[in-house]
Amino acid sequence: MRLRPAFAERSSARRAPRYSGGMRRDDVHELSVRDYGASRGSHSHEHFQVLVGLDGVLELEVEGRGQRVGAGEGCLVAPGERHDFESRAGSRCLVLDTDHEAWLRCDATPACGEEVAALARWLALAWQRRGGMTHPGANLLLAAWRPSDATPARVRRAIDWAALANWLQARLHQPLAVGDLASRVHLSASQFGERCLEANGMSAMTWLRAQRLERARQLRAAGLTVAEAARRSGYRSASALTAAIRRQTH
Repeated sequence: MRLRPAFAERSSARRAPRYSGGMRRDDVHELSVRDYGASRGSHSHEHFQVLVGLDGVLELEVEGRGQRVGAGEGCLVAPGERHDFESRAGSRCLVLDTDHEAWLRCDATPACGEEVAALARWLALAWQRRGGMTHPGANLLLAAWRPSDATPARVRRAIDWAALANWLQARLHQPLAVGDLASRVHLSASQFGERCLEANGMSAMTWLRAQRLERARQLRAAGLTVAEAARRSGYRSASALTAAIRRQTH
């Protein structure tokens, strides 16, 4: 698999030949030095992306969380996490794109900041001079990021709430519960509830009810009767829908 730097990123060194050193051929382990500019970028990947600042400051927003990557500072972006990035004055980072599962046990920022910063500078220099060290460099960076005695911390996979809401809209006529939503995003009901409160400021059940009510309002606006709108959005009866609308109004 070949990865290209995202737009607004420029790789300042050629990529090295792939090195299999005990890894599967389809593993992703791409190390590079990239320049970032004032042009704002936004994307997500199916793999981890590890960034360590070399010069300047890179401003990130990862799933709505602000993140600053200055010289010597690091950031781990988990698979599926949407992130925006820009560097108004320009910046340079060591970037590792990897699907190594060990990064699941790493924090979003490195536990050993000074070690990571020193290693990043050395890897960047080695990369530019030799154009190599993809797998060895990736392993060294992983070892420096989290010391062996650190408490493992799992990077949480992002929940695409818009996609979940779209999936739900087509099934609201069914007797869905919070557990069904949790299963959809591969979480337990309690984990889903915590994530929903954190992301949406409401319990999972309240969020589910809000989706039902929004769907019912859309159907009523389209000209459907109260009874039909209630049936399609999962209310027990027309009176239950009317009561829900009244409660929200008041």
